[in-house]
Amino acid sequence: MALSFCGIDNGTNAYSVEKGVLNNGCFVDALNLVPHVFLLFITFPILFIGWGSQSSKVQIHHNTWLHFPGHNLRWILTFSLLFVHVCEFAEGIVSNNRMMETNHLHLFMPAFMGFIAATTSVVYYHNIETSNFPKLLLVLFIYWVLAFITKSIKLWKFAEYHVGPQHLRFCITALLVLLYGLLMAVEINVIRIRRYVFFANPQKVKPPEDLQDLGVRFLQPFVNLLSKATYWWMNPLIIGAHKRPIELKKIGKLPIAMRALTNYLRLKDAYEDQRTAEDPDRAPSIWRSMYRAFGRPILLSSTFRYLADLLGFAGPLCISGIVKYLKTDKDVATPDKVKETYFGVYFMSSTELLQNTSVLAVLLFLALVLQRTFLQASYYVTIETGINLRGALLAMIYNKILRLSTSNMSMGEMTLGQINNLVAIETNQLMWFLFLCPNLWAMPVQIVMGVILLYYLLGWSALVGASVIVLLAPVQYLIATKLADTQKSSLEHSTDRLKKTTEILKGIKLLKLYAWENIFCDSVEETRGKELTSLKTFALYTSMSIFMNAAIPIAAVLATFVMHHFLDKTGPSPSEAFAALALFHILVTPLFLLSTVVRFAVKALVSVQKLGEFLQSDEIGDDSWRNGDMPLSFEAGKKHLGVTKAINRKQPMRYQMDNYEQPTRRQMRPTETEDVAVKVSNGFFTWGSNLSTLSDINIRIPTGQLTMIVGQVGCGKSSLLLAMLGEMQTIEGRVFWSNKNRYSVAYATQKSWLLNATVEENITFGCHFSKQRYKAVIDACSLQPDIDLLPFGDQTEIGERGINLSGGQRQRICVARALYQNTNIVFLDDPFSALDIHLSDHLMQEGILKFLQDDKRTVVLVTHKLQYLIHADWIIAMKDGSVLREGTLKDIQTHDVELYDHWKTLMNRQDQELEKDIQQDSQTTLERKTLRRAFYSREAKNQMDDEDEEEEEEEEEDDNMSTTTNRRSKIPWRMCWCYMSSGGFFMVFLMVSSKLLKHSVIVAIDYWLALWTSSKTNQSAGAGTYASNGTRLADSASSNATLPTPGNPEAESDSYYLPVFIVLCAAGITLCLITSLTVEFLGLSAATNLHHNLLNKIIHAPIRFFDITPLGQILNRFSADTNIIDQHIPPTLESLTRSTLLCLSAIGVISSITPAFLIALVPLAVAFYFIQKYFRVASKDLQDLDDSTQLPLLCHFSETAEGLTTIRAFRHEARFKQRMLELTDTNNTAYLFLSAANRWLEVRTDYLGAVIVLTAAGASIWSFSYGLRSGGLVGLGLTYALTVTNYLNWVVRNLADLEVQMAAVKKVNSFLSTESENYEGSMDTSQVPENWPQDGEIKIQDLCVRYDPMLKPVLKHVNAYIEPGQKVGICGRTGSGKSSLSLAFFNMVDIFEGKIVIDGIDICKLPLQTLRSRLSIILQDPVLFSGSIRFNLDPERTCTDDRLWEALEIAQLKNMVKALPGGLDAVVTEGGENFSVGQRQLFCLARAFVRKSSILIMDEATASIDMATENILQKVVMTAFADRTVVTIAHRVHTILTADLVIVMKRGNILEYDKPETLLEQEDGMFASFVKADM
Repeated sequence: MALSFCGIDNGTNAYSVEKGVLNNGCFVDALNLVPHVFLLFITFPILFIGWGSQSSKVQIHHNTWLHFPGHNLRWILTFSLLFVHVCEFAEGIVSNNRMMETNHLHLFMPAFMGFIAATTSVVYYHNIETSNFPKLLLVLFIYWVLAFITKSIKLWKFAEYHVGPQHLRFCITALLVLLYGLLMAVEINVIRIRRYVFFANPQKVKPPEDLQDLGVRFLQPFVNLLSKATYWWMNPLIIGAHKRPIELKKIGKLPIAMRALTNYLRLKDAYEDQRTAEDPDRAPSIWRSMYRAFGRPILLSSTFRYLADLLGFAGPLCISGIVKYLKTDKDVATPDKVKETYFGVYFMSSTELLQNTSVLAVLLFLALVLQRTFLQASYYVTIETGINLRGALLAMIYNKILRLSTSNMSMGEMTLGQINNLVAIETNQLMWFLFLCPNLWAMPVQIVMGVILLYYLLGWSALVGASVIVLLAPVQYLIATKLADTQKSSLEHSTDRLKKTTEILKGIKLLKLYAWENIFCDSVEETRGKELTSLKTFALYTSMSIFMNAAIPIAAVLATFVMHHFLDKTGPSPSEAFAALALFHILVTPLFLLSTVVRFAVKALVSVQKLGEFLQSDEIGDDSWRNGDMPLSFEAGKKHLGVTKAINRKQPMRYQMDNYEQPTRRQMRPTETEDVAVKVSNGFFTWGSNLSTLSDINIRIPTGQLTMIVGQVGCGKSSLLLAMLGEMQTIEGRVFWSNKNRYSVAYATQKSWLLNATVEENITFGCHFSKQRYKAVIDACSLQPDIDLLPFGDQTEIGERGINLSGGQRQRICVARALYQNTNIVFLDDPFSALDIHLSDHLMQEGILKFLQDDKRTVVLVTHKLQYLIHADWIIAMKDGSVLREGTLKDIQTHDVELYDHWKTLMNRQDQELEKDIQQDSQTTLERKTLRRAFYSREAKNQMDDEDEEEEEEEEEDDNMSTTTNRRSKIPWRMCWCYMSSGGFFMVFLMVSSKLLKHSVIVAIDYWLALWTSSKTNQSAGAGTYASNGTRLADSASSNATLPTPGNPEAESDSYYLPVFIVLCAAGITLCLITSLTVEFLGLSAATNLHHNLLNKIIHAPIRFFDITPLGQILNRFSADTNIIDQHIPPTLESLTRSTLLCLSAIGVISSITPAFLIALVPLAVAFYFIQKYFRVASKDLQDLDDSTQLPLLCHFSETAEGLTTIRAFRHEARFKQRMLELTDTNNTAYLFLSAANRWLEVRTDYLGAVIVLTAAGASIWSFSYGLRSGGLVGLGLTYALTVTNYLNWVVRNLADLEVQMAAVKKVNSFLSTESENYEGSMDTSQVPENWPQDGEIKIQDLCVRYDPMLKPVLKHVNAYIEPGQKVGICGRTGSGKSSLSLAFFNMVDIFEGKIVIDGIDICKLPLQTLRSRLSIILQDPVLFSGSIRFNLDPERTCTDDRLWEALEIAQLKNMVKALPGGLDAVVTEGGENFSVGQRQLFCLARAFVRKSSILIMDEATASIDMATENILQKVVMTAFADRTVVTIAHRVHTILTADLVIVMKRGNILEYDKPETLLEQEDGMFASFVKADM
């Protein structure tokens, strides 16, 4: 074949121009080349020079991304242009091959050049746009004009020669003319707007505001169309994640349009617009406001979705075309060849092109790429909208919380739990609903289209198959609802289990000392059992749902082909069969998803209803009460509002929140007197119900003085403060505030409220930090010693998630916050309630009298401590909700003698308490002690850990980047193995084998279908072509004999193929069921074993473990991690194995049919490997960021709801809103990046899938043309290639998820390696006498004790001998080793030298259970468990009621318990909260008395009991335990003065050891000095 531009056909002179130059078709085509060549010649130098000069501008920030007008339109047009050029090229090549002896280059050469020119034009345009140099666009303008003219000439000539729309080339040329014209128009538009040429003054343009802010890293809205569609801009982020982890800094801020504030204003406007003047009370509809605010993007997304769905059907149709025309390609008849020539070349009709298999393959590829791009775009738009909606809803809920009326919260209409649910659950439900809602209207259309196509392919039998799918959809919906219910019940059980676990962990020391671990462990196991039962149901339903999903397509295919066989005696051709198969695969997805979507829609309805109720609930009154009674005069208001009301929408929103909804302050009213700060006149206030809580209140609070409010418990003191703050509902009356008192009041509530922040932030509370003032406040509240104990001083996190402080410490921090604020008025609500006497005196003197009064601040103090009344300038006495007296102490002394006397007697009583209190080593030191103990041990552990980690890191890192990178991209195979093995080897084997079997059977079904359909087409073609296939079939059939004879081929072949097909299908369906069950139950048994082992390990761990491991960390293993292992790993594992095996089987099938495919597979596999490697690392980081930013957001909400009154009193609403918006935006940024990363992955894997389809199609067409394969097998290969595109990204996504989830297994596993205590001992239980220890004789010989082999010993060589029945007192300073000695008796600590011998047996040899169950101890901090009183005294259920009552009587509790409903079976709430601390301590005493052991150890057991009770107890202990050995560890020395023997300890050594009388005689002795100090 000679090559020539115009072709050298015999008999025609291609180069003659006799009829005029333009009438030579070849010349017209050559003319068409001119513009393309012109463009390439001009742009290439410019681009190269540009690249050269741009190297200096490489560091340009992305803010140069300026879009010229018509940007997106230009990209779309250019892509269409490229597509048309491809068509033109294909048409040229096909026409060229169809006819003529020589090649006519002019048929396809211009198209090829046009393609290159169009590509160049878009690259060129992009570079001009980013460097903002519009003058160079002139080149493109000229190109469009020239191309338009040359194409128009060609079209005109075609029309002259009567070439019409029935010819494909005419249509293509017309399209090109149109596209060039449009592009010309776009270019003119740019000139018109930017005026860069032909105009005198070009227009200056700035990039959008977001891009001027370097912090914005989310570029999706700003990049060009191609980058938008493929998420190209994410590359640096995702690939960079490999080198160093993604941090919050790296993902930056959100663009303005996506910030919560912007969206909140949009939603709020839509919401408020619905409140009409005629009907102001009508509740606006949330649905409508959501539609108004976010409707447009949802419509856009739905459009994308429809386009994608329609393109999805191109796949099956192209396959059917390829299989169909493979045959006809070889022998094309060309009778009408002559008819269609003009200009001496061939013109083909439009349909003819679509009969070429290579063209179809390319079309298939393009359709797939487009479909996937549209689909991902649709997902992205909905997700972005969902995130915007969530931000808006959170801001709406938050603003509402800040305005909620207090009575709502306290009367229980709105509990904290409800608010937390709104934030954590309802908003997410709505967000998810938005994600899925395009499916609601896209899916029905997809299903209908699919069924129509099936009907068109297979006739009626297809409808049977489709009806199988449709009929089973409701079953799926049913399963889905059942799943939701089961999840709810298992959630209830798991909260129950968590509560029990928390209790155990909090009281672990007691459980160990009493040897009760196993009883409590069993109760947790019991609850876990219930939880597992509901998890079993959950697993069953999940596996059913998976089974349905896998089995439905098989069943549908089976039904269809069996029906087709009976209805239509000729079987389907391969082209129809495989198109149908592909269609079934497409149809299953929407049906499976539909049930989920419907479920989410139902949930969303419920959520919206809850939200609506919440937004309609009562609000607190407006701020008029702060401003006296006169309506705000306009002038005064204007001064403040002038700034805020003129909100410029164009301005950035960030400054707005500060002045958003700030209360205005009022001008002074001359009538008001200066000396009254607050005045209440004739006030009746209520908490919601119409009964007034406070009635007839007339009080005034003098400015700059100390006012005290006193009265009995529950007489309305706190309510009075809240009424003045405007928190209560006013029935009538007024509260006047004088003008000077800024709009903020410092307020300390009775129930302390802390933020999750550092101590310093809690005290400064948003004010600027002044060192001097801060120091003064801390000293006044005597917080310094407490701060010194914290691990990071005042930078330690406290609050819900931080370190737990004791009540007194929390209360002092709250008071400190009120003192630190620079406000004129300070309200303190019973600040002394949790403080002991030294602290409250100090606070009164230093804080209130000195610090506050020196500043001349007005102080209102509610208190029970009457001895402080002498300091008050003004006293308000209250009784039963009204004011009893008001005046100075002198007034009351003269006017109301009775009241004064009453107070005096009370004061005397309090003074006696004072004397007692001074004797006791105050409670605070005790609190500090526990804190110190916890941290001492924790720090030691942390140091150890750090050392370990450093060593490990040094081993691992060889100072090069690659090792860290590798470590981050490795899949945790070891953890997977650990998880699998805890599921049991039999289950693992079962799962693996059934999975493999199932997939091989599914391949077998499709393969059999291919043989069946091919055999039919071959027979109809005649026996000749049959023989070539016969050998194949003979191999696959059992013998050659069953081959049908040519006589009656149809019937016999069917009777041979059909039964096998049915059997295979049935096997496939059963295997689907088995696999789905095995995976779920493997997961279940793994979960069961892991939790069981974890619980046993932790409960039996040495006490040291609990000192050094924070409680929250242990609880996390039982809550979050166990939940992941229970519910998330099994489905992920299932999905992962399924998608991996599907991809592998598909690739296997394609390679076995066309081995040539394997060559192409290598580069694809490499690409896939890198994509998944980068994605997994980035995805893990982003997921962690999402999780870690979610927690602070939820905490901020619950915090705000708890501290409403404080926030409103301080007037800090604006600051809290700002904080909430920041937190929301941070979380939304992380979530957006996470979903964009998922899109990045999916686009890439989908394109890979499309390339796989293209190569498979190419390879099979090529091998078919050499006669290697039958059509049926080609169809099979292509159908499988199509499924790969769907499953590739799931492989990666599931891998990434599994990696994150395996971290939970890892964490649980790390706890499983802790050492247990040695429970066995060297003696057997049978060798211990039944009633040991009978006498209670204790010998301590050379005892050395330490808490951990790493630490110094706490007891050094202690020797002592205690005779049977002696009462021994041990005393010493904090940290002298007293408590450690008591623990040594129970073998709770490491005794590494010496021994303790009790009644002749060395306790280290005893089994722990025996030892601990025979001794009794009373601890200093009382621990009660939820349950009954009986359970708390005797969990083993071994004692009679009489014995329990006797113990209660000894502990002075009998009368109180008798009075309770249920007596011994009365309820004890969690932690014993329904009893006072003193009563709890008494219960603990009773608990020790129940156990009649001959040795009792009391560890500072009477710390929180008042004097009188303590004296009784001392006597009781002496009598009840007259014949037993009692060891008392005392912190008030006077309690052990009556002891038989006193041991004084110092730094782990015994300092003095004798009778108390003897020791007192030594004047300079330690004991004597203690007693002096204590007296």
